[in-house]
Formats: sequence, structure tokens, C-alpha cells
Amino acid sequence: MMARPRVVVAALLPQVGLELLRPRYDVDTSSERPERLWLLDHVRGAAGMVAAPGVRVDSELLDAAGGSLKVVANFGVGYDNIDVDAVRARGIRATNTPDVLTNATAELAVTLMLAASRRVAEADAAVRSGGWPHESELLGRELSGATVGLIGFGRIAQRVAGLLSGFGTRLLYSSRSEARGQAVAERRELPELMSACDFISVHVPLSPETHHLIDGALLAKIKPGAILVNTSRGAVIETGALIDALRSGRVGAAGLDVYEDEPEVPQSLRELSNTVLLPHVGSATGTTRDAMARLCVENLVAVIEGRQPPTPVV
Repeated sequence: MMARPRVVVAALLPQVGLELLRPRYDVDTSSERPERLWLLDHVRGAAGMVAAPGVRVDSELLDAAGGSLKVVANFGVGYDNIDVDAVRARGIRATNTPDVLTNATAELAVTLMLAASRRVAEADAAVRSGGWPHESELLGRELSGATVGLIGFGRIAQRVAGLLSGFGTRLLYSSRSEARGQAVAERRELPELMSACDFISVHVPLSPETHHLIDGALLAKIKPGAILVNTSRGAVIETGALIDALRSGRVGAAGLDVYEDEPEVPQSLRELSNTVLLPHVGSATGTTRDAMARLCVENLVAVIEGRQPPTPVV
């Protein structure tokens, strides 16, 4: 009797995903985020691997598989954790989970806009500590009538634009190309967008071109007091420059779900009262995580069975 293919799960995959895998494969998984040494050991001989965005998939890991690995299925839409060239050179497929997390992440971006502009974290902290500040001490800003800039205009940013339509905002976007078939937002070059907007939300993938896209020079062009939100990848923004801009008041407030060196968040950022800081929960709803798990497994099964995966990266 032939041994069943083995799959290594290096992500906190929801139960629905594990239930789809176990009837087909022998599944190696860790109850916690797997350590690097555990992964290097367990990937040996595996036919497939489920990776989380925080798991580095590089030449060392791919070589440790010993030539057996057919597919790396990323449990997330971003895949900057995967060395795409190394995967391609070895004839391995890589996949991700786009579309299914669009709504959840877009809703969180709007949540961060509201939380940062209405100083929700500050107000919550005051009440929890037994205080009751006068409302004049917690004056905020409204989305209604504001100009909102979207850096990147893919699926998530366009969903943000749709959600904001009910707030009576003016929408601008910055993108490498004109978005066809939409009339809700006006395209602007990035420096112009920075200087024109009351709220700015970042929606570009991390790549060599977008690493520190928003640096000190660009932050110097931001409309004074503007609110900056990031639900994409932390390294798109230069952290030190953002901290300086928040301290000076050039950036009025920031709502962040992602960080350059997560899960590490600089103390100097955590100490700032004009921030709302979340632990990368953009897609963290039950509905979305289950949908991501199903798509992740569909990709993995398709490749192992010799079919085209639904959402390939490589």
C-alpha cells in the first residue's frame, strides 16, 4: 500500500482547513507558530506546505525538503515571505488567498480611520484608568466632508472606496496605472495625494519598489495633521520617519495593523498617544479565515493532484 503524501502546516490554519486536509494526507502541524528548526526538520519529504505570511520560505527551507515539495500554499494574500525566484527555480508552485479577505481588511481600514480620528484608544484608556476627561480634551475629526487618499487601488482599496461612499468623502488614489471602469475616486501622483488628503490609507503590496515608499521625504509633504492608516505591510512605511512625524504633529494620528519587524513593535511607537495599534488582524473574522483556509487547501490539493491551482503566484 502506497504511503499517503505528507503536508506540513506552518500556519494557524482554522479547523475547517485541517478537516479538508486530513482525509487526503498525513498532516504535520504545530499547536503554536512553528520554530524555524522544527520547520526545517519536518518539511523534509513533504509534498506540500501551508505557510503563514510570517514564515520565511527561502532556499534553505526549500532545499531542506529534499526535492519532494510540490507546492507552498500561503495562508494570506501577501507573499513577500516567499522567495519567488527560489521557488520558481526549483519547479515548485506557490499560491495565495486573494479576494476572500478583501471585505474584512477594507472594513478594518475604515475602522482604523474612525478610531484614530475620534481618538478612541485615548478615550478608552482614560475611562479604564478611572478618569472622565471633558469632551473638549478629546476633540476629534469627522470623515464626513474629508478628503481621503488611497495609496494603491487594488481590490481592498476599491472596497474601502465603496465603504466610504456613505460618509460623503472626496476620494483620491495613487496607482501605477489608471483604474478603469470606476468614477468614485480621482487619480493623483503620490506627492500631490499626500499634500491634499485629510486621511491616507495604504494598500500596496510589499516589494523592492514599495519598501519604505512612505519615507521621511514623502511624510514631509503630508497635509499637516493628516491621519495615516496602514493595513498592507509595515515596511511600506519607514518606521523611524513615521515616529518623528507623529511626535511633531505633522502626522496627526496613525492607525496601524502592520509593522516592519512584527511581532516586535518599537517602544517609541507604543508610547505615542496619537496611535491606534492592532496586532495584524486585518483578515481576522471567522467568516474570512474559514474562506481563506478553504482556498488555501484547494490550491494545495490541486497542485499535488496535478491540476492548476485557483490562485497561483508561481
